[in-house]
Amino acid sequence: MFDGPFDLLLSLIGKHELDITEVSLSLVTDEFIAYLGSLEGRGLAQLDRASEFLVVAATLLDLKIASLLPQGEAVDAEDIALLEARDLLFARLLQYRAFKQASAWFRARLDAEDARHPRQVPLDARYRERAPELVWTLSAEDFAALAMLAFAPKTLPTVGLDHLHAPLVSIREQAAIVVSLLRTGGAHSFRELVAGVSERGVIVARFLAILELYRRAAVTFDQAEPLGELHVRWAGETWSDDELATLGNDYD
Repeated sequence: MFDGPFDLLLSLIGKHELDITEVSLSLVTDEFIAYLGSLEGRGLAQLDRASEFLVVAATLLDLKIASLLPQGEAVDAEDIALLEARDLLFARLLQYRAFKQASAWFRARLDAEDARHPRQVPLDARYRERAPELVWTLSAEDFAALAMLAFAPKTLPTVGLDHLHAPLVSIREQAAIVVSLLRTGGAHSFRELVAGVSERGVIVARFLAILELYRRAAVTFDQAEPLGELHVRWAGETWSDDELATLGNDYD
C-alpha cells in the first residue's frame, strides 16, 4: 500500500493531520515497524526504501531536538542548518505530492483515451469528389526562393555585455565639478547640476557628492514639496579644496 518512504510520511501527515515540524516520532516509529512487517518475504529490494526512510526519520529527530531546546536570541549556525533541512524536506514533500497528482491526472487521461480508436479506412469516394482541385499559386522560382531562405545560414544571436562593464565614476571628481558650479553664486537645481549628462553613473555620483558636501556643511538644499525640484546652495565659508582628497572614502 506504500510506494516508498515519502509516500509513508505523506500518508502519516495526511491521516493524522500533523504538521511536519510536529510529527510524533513514536507514532512514526510504530507505523514504520508495521510497514517493515508488511515487507517480510519480499526480498532485499525493499532495503533501499527502508534506508531512505531512516534518513527522513533522522532529519525529523534533529528537528524535534531543535524544537525542544531553549530558544535564545543568539543565532546558531547549527539551528540555521536544521531550519534549512526542515524547509528542504518540506519542499521535497510538496514536490513529490505534485508529481503524484500530475501522474494521476495523466493516468486518468490515458485511461479515458484508451477507448478511442482512429479511423483506419480511407475517405469515401463521394466525399473525395467534393474536395476542390488544388490550384498552384507559386512558381518554381518562388519555391526556390523559399528554399534559399530556409537553408540560409542563421545569424547567431549575440548578447551585449557593455552594461556589465560600466566605467567607474569618481565621486571626488564629480564633487569638484559641483563645487565649481555652486561657487558661481545663487542656488542651483539638481537638474541644472546634471545638465548635459547622459550617463546614469555620473548622475548618481553627483548626487552622492552633494550628500557628502552636505555632511561637511559645505552646501545646503531645500525641497518645496515631496519629489519636487531640489535646490542646492553653496554654504562652505571655511571650505578648503584639500578636503576633496578625503571626500567619498566610504564609496571606494
